[in-house]
Amino acid sequence: MNSQTMHTLPGSSSQFPTTRWTLVVAAGHPHRKEARSALVSLCESYWYPLYAYLRRRGYPADRAQDLTQDFFMRILEGRYLDRADQEKGRFRSFILTSLKFFVADEEDRRRAHKRGGGAVAPLEFPSGEERYRREPAHDETPEHIFERRWALAVLDRVAEKLRDEFLQHGRPEHFERLKVFLLGQSDAPYAALAREMNTSEGALKVAIHRLRKRYRELFRQEIADTVADPAEVESELRFLAAVLSKK
Repeated sequence: MNSQTMHTLPGSSSQFPTTRWTLVVAAGHPHRKEARSALVSLCESYWYPLYAYLRRRGYPADRAQDLTQDFFMRILEGRYLDRADQEKGRFRSFILTSLKFFVADEEDRRRAHKRGGGAVAPLEFPSGEERYRREPAHDETPEHIFERRWALAVLDRVAEKLRDEFLQHGRPEHFERLKVFLLGQSDAPYAALAREMNTSEGALKVAIHRLRKRYRELFRQEIADTVADPAEVESELRFLAAVLSKK
């Protein structure tokens, strides 16, 4: 799903899982076998908000790429996420604060040559720079651009999880046809689409209702994994909605 257009947040619900910082805990323990996959998941989903933050701070593309990659290498080494706990609050705030400390340290002891050590994950820096060139040209602060891109990354991650579920059930084409309804479009041609999908209009509306419901559930799960306390899910939802509503 296109993160540039999908700005509608799911509605609220009274039910949510009790998982807390699932990815953070796993990534913070390098000797646990799930740590690497958890870290790669973090990198792939949330590297661009950090990269955009660095670019908006004025770092050239090559330096921002190096800093982003090296920052995640430090995480793999347990230099930051091993200190994550439930008292740290939202992962969104924790990861940005950690990056700020990392950048300050790097500026203090910047080496004459680039450090080796390999890559954490194949981060798509060329496409990231292309995305950054399309960012608004107004005076948006680095923090604000990080927050907005973080919110969009959450939406993208949830959409990918939903797409994977359709794929597992052998119906990826259904998701591609129905995903537009996640945007809340009310004037969609239900009858025509029902004919294309060889179903009734009533069955199509039921499928759309279930799609939206499952999307809301997955969204809440994603948020619950990035806050220290389930009680913070609602406030994080409100925060993301406010970020995405800003022009």
